[in-house]
Amino acid sequence: MQAYRPSPHRYLILGLLCLLAMITYMDRAANGSAKSAIMKDLNDGGSNYTTDDFFYVLMAFQLAYALFEIPSGWLGDTFGPRSTLLRIVLWWSVFVALTGFTGMTFGPVTIGFGALIVIQFLFGMGEAGAFPNIAKALYNWFPSDERGTAKSIVWMSARFMGGLTPLLWVLLVEIGGLSWRDAMWLFAGVAILWCVAFFILFRNKPPIEHDPNAAATKRGVVAVPWGKLVRSRNLWLLCCMYVVTNFCWYFLMYDLPGRLKSQFPDWNATDGGKIQLALLAGAPLLVGMFGCLTGGIVSDYILRRTGNRVWARRGVGMAGYGLAGLFYLTAASSLVYAPANVLLFAGLLIAMGFCNDLMMAPAWAAAQDIGREYSATVSGAMNMFGNLVGAVSGIFFTGTVIKAFPGNDGILYCFVTYAAVYFVGVVLWRFIDVSKPIVADDPPSVA
Repeated sequence: MQAYRPSPHRYLILGLLCLLAMITYMDRAANGSAKSAIMKDLNDGGSNYTTDDFFYVLMAFQLAYALFEIPSGWLGDTFGPRSTLLRIVLWWSVFVALTGFTGMTFGPVTIGFGALIVIQFLFGMGEAGAFPNIAKALYNWFPSDERGTAKSIVWMSARFMGGLTPLLWVLLVEIGGLSWRDAMWLFAGVAILWCVAFFILFRNKPPIEHDPNAAATKRGVVAVPWGKLVRSRNLWLLCCMYVVTNFCWYFLMYDLPGRLKSQFPDWNATDGGKIQLALLAGAPLLVGMFGCLTGGIVSDYILRRTGNRVWARRGVGMAGYGLAGLFYLTAASSLVYAPANVLLFAGLLIAMGFCNDLMMAPAWAAAQDIGREYSATVSGAMNMFGNLVGAVSGIFFTGTVIKAFPGNDGILYCFVTYAAVYFVGVVLWRFIDVSKPIVADDPPSVA
């Protein structure tokens, strides 16, 4: 029987964190929508870049985003998610705004392609740690059998805005008349407004009588047990598992919008067609949000019904990865046998996005299960490894293969590789045991 009454204020906290997840993906996905306009403005200033060169901009963001995940997670565990998340969002909103100055000249100085790469690196540094600190906040505010569902709602919100951003961009810029610079500055302003609300409403932990972890933890500055983290087999398996989704998924955010426009140019000739393509490009993320929600609800349901935390996380993750791999293979087949059918191609990728996202909430809940009071650091390690090895190598792989094999061949090779990587992920999930936390039930040390 619980020795506490969960605070009803936790739902307001969840709402703030969902808004943050939405802003995070909006600002990130804007790069994929803006890249053609950014490169055009750079070339109008006398440069000779192509949209393929934007690959280096994306790589700079992903590299920084990965490298600074653990330091930002450590800050959240050590000083609390409130101050850490405020720092994160204020920092990145500055560099989203600075992105809007790309191609402009101020006296003798032009904000060129090299400056854009530096700005995006610093933007990635700022966004690093957002989701690990969200995980820490949820750990503090929610009991264990609600965390999977809470995390699924956060990821559902993120996917919703990531999927909506291509359409939002079309409505604001291509139809609404805003410049791409105005859109970037607008997005940065939204992030700053969130900081004001978060500063007023959020606290690191609920009152002691509403704290789901009060009986097992001490309050204070937590000293992270780095040695135990490095030696944890579970943590290494979790990190390797998360490489899979990052390697295979970023095609949807960065490459699919441009791929649909180039492969189906007739659809891009009218405003109505542009809106439909934008919806199809964002649909894998939009539908993926229901995968996030479903994965979290099913995982927590299995946990409540069976008490088996291991298979509550593991089973949903394995199913999601296995089905995602099958849908990537089927999408590859559609390019061979029905290359002009945009609805079939997009529909299979939508199904793939849903299945991939079934594992998002169980994965982050697993990081909370094995990390406990150090869940921000553990989540940061998982996200760092996933983005550094998975996203960076995945973006590099996709870019080089598509360049090397024009037409449909490059996409075919990518999709078959993605499917194989997903099947490896099924095996990795099989060995993750969330019943074994990195640190046993002893209270954490306090610095």
